[in-house]
Amino acid sequence: MELRSLRYFVAVAEERHVGRAAKRLHMTQPPLSRAIRRLEDELGGALFERTPRGVDLTHAGAVMLREARALLDHADRLCGRVAAATGPATLVVGTLADTVEHLGTSLVRSFREAHPNVTIAIHEADLGDPSAGLRADLVDVALTRTPFETSGLALRTLRTEPVGAVLPADDPLAVRDRLTTTELAGRRRVRLPDGTDERWRAYWTVPGVPPDRGTPPMRTIQECLQAVLWNGTAALAPLDQQLPANLVVVPVVDRAPSELVVAWRRDRADPLIRSFVGTAAAACDGHASDRRS
Repeated sequence: MELRSLRYFVAVAEERHVGRAAKRLHMTQPPLSRAIRRLEDELGGALFERTPRGVDLTHAGAVMLREARALLDHADRLCGRVAAATGPATLVVGTLADTVEHLGTSLVRSFREAHPNVTIAIHEADLGDPSAGLRADLVDVALTRTPFETSGLALRTLRTEPVGAVLPADDPLAVRDRLTTTELAGRRRVRLPDGTDERWRAYWTVPGVPPDRGTPPMRTIQECLQAVLWNGTAALAPLDQQLPANLVVVPVVDRAPSELVVAWRRDRADPLIRSFVGTAAAACDGHASDRRS
């Protein structure tokens, strides 16, 4: 069984569609379908059920996905360790606001143990660049949040988090258990930097509410939160966002959840980057378990 076949399988399993997986893998659909059939023949059982919408995992496929991810992550860490052993290297990691803090200290500890000779350089991007430096080719890999334009980029979802409206604790809406963005009409909304990714701007700002033109563009999460605290500006944030005193976050029902992701350029997926991706995924799983316990 080849690692390439496992990567093909994981792409189809995550996309739930052979055509989308083929596009993600930069290949045509027929050879991908043949590779999946060969893998099923090799394993002696069906991994997917074909549906009008695409494919669903069989029970065997779900087991295969869990094991394939673990095996590929291990292979990536192995390659990264061998690469690190050849000499010092540097990995530039982009972060958006406090995204790295959501993985706890286990990411740092695990990556340092696997790559003691690798130097990590951190590039903290502002809210105008949700790719956290990938678009400008400033970083090798990024920890950020969706949604934003992802052409040419590969993403692995680490965690999904609902979104809410950040409000002063004495705001009349602060006592609600949920609300819609239309209920924030009449307030000024945060003003993001000019040139901000349009998908990002549309998701994280309130529709139909003009930006606060009386203030400079807000480039950090803390600037947005302080604008809410001082001016009652309408702002959205993940429900797990750490807030200053006297602010609360109320779930918004007309926004799909945001995804905390690790992202990298498809044309630069070297072993060290893949190792970081696998380590981040493992760290997020462990951090989520700690939060639940």
